[in-house]
This record gives sequence, C-alpha cells and structure tokens, in this order.
Amino acid sequence: MSAGRGGRSNSTRRTPRSSWRRGAFLQAGFLVGAVAGAAVTILGKRAERSARRGLVDWTAVERHAAARARNSPGTLTPYELQRAAPVYAAAMAEIVPALSRALDTQLPGIVERSDVVDRATWVHANVTTFAALIGKVEGDLLDQVLPPGSGLIRASMAIANRMVTTRQLGYLLGFLGQRVLGQYDLALISAEATPGRLLFVDENIRRTAATLDVPLNPFRTWIALHETTHAFEFEAHPWLRPYLAARMERQLNSVSVGASAMNREALGRLGRALRGVASGEHWMEGLMTPAQRRDFREIQAVMSLLEGFGDYMMDEVGRDLVPDVELISTRFHARRDHGSGFERAMMRLTGMDLKMEQYRKGEEFVAAVARAGGSKALHALWAGPEDLPSPEEMEQPSRWLARVLPAS
Repeated sequence: MSAGRGGRSNSTRRTPRSSWRRGAFLQAGFLVGAVAGAAVTILGKRAERSARRGLVDWTAVERHAAARARNSPGTLTPYELQRAAPVYAAAMAEIVPALSRALDTQLPGIVERSDVVDRATWVHANVTTFAALIGKVEGDLLDQVLPPGSGLIRASMAIANRMVTTRQLGYLLGFLGQRVLGQYDLALISAEATPGRLLFVDENIRRTAATLDVPLNPFRTWIALHETTHAFEFEAHPWLRPYLAARMERQLNSVSVGASAMNREALGRLGRALRGVASGEHWMEGLMTPAQRRDFREIQAVMSLLEGFGDYMMDEVGRDLVPDVELISTRFHARRDHGSGFERAMMRLTGMDLKMEQYRKGEEFVAAVARAGGSKALHALWAGPEDLPSPEEMEQPSRWLARVLPAS
C-alpha cells in the first residue's frame, strides 16, 4: 500500500495520540493505586480503632441475652414480681435469725439488700460482672490478637471474632438466665468493697417448683436459705473476699498472658467433653500451664466449700424452717443431677458442670467435717485463709481435720 501525503502512514500519524493515551492510563492507574492504598490504610486504621474498642460488645450481649430470657416460658409482669416481694421478705425475717443461731454469727443488713427480679434483671447484673472480669485482662488480650499497626485484614478478623464472641456470650447468659434461681451478687474484683445483695429470680423459682411438683413458698424459703448462707460466708468473714479476689485476678492475668498458646490438643479436649467422653481432667485445664492448673484447682476447692456449705445449711437449718424440706431436697437434687443431653453439653461447654461438682463434693466434705467435729469444726472452716481446705483435703476430709483440729 502506498503512503499518503507527506510520506507518513496512518498508523504513524496515530502514534502521539496513542502514546498520550497510554501515558494517561498509566497515570490514572498510579493515581487509583495511590488512592486505593491510602483508602486501605485509612480503613485499616479505622478498623483497628474499632477492633480495639473491646473483645466483646457488652451492650449487644445484654440485648441478646435479655431477649432470650424474656421470651422463655413463665415470664412475670412487674406487678406479679412486686406481689412476690413480701413473701421473700417474710422468709428472710425467719431465715436470718435462724442462721444466726445456727452459726453463732449476726448478719445485719442483708434483709434490706435483697430483691425479687426477673430474668432480664439477672442478666443485666451478670453482664456487669462479666464485663468487669474480662476488663481486667482485655488490654493484654487485645495486644496479643491485634498489635498496633496490624492493618485491615487482622483488624477485620478481630471485629468478626468480637461479633461471634458477643453472640456466644449472649446465648450463654440467656441460657443461664432461664435456670438460675437465686444469687448472692458480689463484685469480687472491684475497686471498692461494695456490699453484696441477694437476687431471687422468681420466674425461674416458680417454674422449677411447678416442674418438681413441690409447694412454692417453702421452696422459695429453701432457696433463700442457700443464698443467705453465702452472705454469711462473705459478710461474716471479711478476709474471704480479698483472698478469693486476689486468686481469681492472678488466674485471669496468667491465662491472658498465655492465651495465644491455645493448641489443638486443648480444643480436642473440648470436643471430647461436649461428646461426654470422660478424661482425667476438665477440658478447661487443658488450656492451662501446670502453675495455672494449681491456681485453678485451689480456687475450685474454695468454691466447693462455699457451695457445699450452702447446700449443707439449707438442709440442716431447713429442717426446722421449711415444710416438706426432705421432699424438696430429694427432688431438687435428682433434677440437678439428671439434665437433658443438651443441658449437659451446655454445662460442660460453659464450665457449669464444675459448679455441679462443687455442690456435690463440697456438701460431702462439710457433712463429714460436721459429723467428726460438730459446730466447732464448722466454725474452724472460716477461721482464716490458712485453715481453708486444700484440693487434696476436699477429697479426704480426715486430712483437713488432722491438720486443723487434730483433737477431733
């Protein structure tokens, strides 16, 4: 093909414009890349700030848990709860002097610090407690999962984990909120030693009494007797609260330092626990170092004593205070020991199975101590930190008696 005028081909004439277009595209590409890079950096910083607001969205936890609790059977109106308050007040007016006589200790003030609450109010109280506990170690845990400058991807993963954890805790507290009957609400790890208060979740108490087919008001008194015994344990012995708080805080801090070391073996233990496969230790202990495990078992021994003492006193004092106490106790303990498969799995997952074990083991220990040493031995249980039973002594009460009360 012959050339056009001036001897230049058409392709040659288009070269400057094509070069310009290629240059423009490159410049645009660099510009878009720079903008995208800046956007990712900005988004990463924003995501990181968002992720570092906390491991858990506690407002959402309470919203999910309270909604689940409110939608469960047996919900009462505020008026119905208000009508139940005088029944508990009358029960407490009998319980406090009866316990004071049995334990030779006065308990002033606890009657004025008791409330009849619905499930949602119980959830609110325990969200506050959980948030305070996790708040003690949250900073260290965040530094492990999201070091400063982690970027968009890790920050996004942390936010996703927070959403999952929030839903899980909401489900857990909603589940427990449908089952807890009463609680001595005490902020163990707090800046101020605020006095505890008794909470009676009357919705659950009524439902449980109906399920067990036991008389309601005696059952209310029996539950109130257990929780008031917890008030005695802490309020009559000022050393107990800081003792237990120090050990719990040490346990939390040590676990938070090694949180990143969670391994497949530990997760495997959890899976086996959910399937009900027995092993030598609780799955939670599989997450711990030997030192952490020792602290954990020491705390468990104290908790077993607290719960076992409460169970022992609710039956002993209840004989003179609660009509049909033997029927109530027998049916209640049978139900506690034989939940549904789902309930047992939830108990293992949340560690509440440990609490059930605390009741059983602790009551056996306290009963053995009372048989061997009477009221003198029961008083010695609370003499001071050095007289608390060790994990090994909880298994063999005679060892504790030989150490603390050799004359027995």
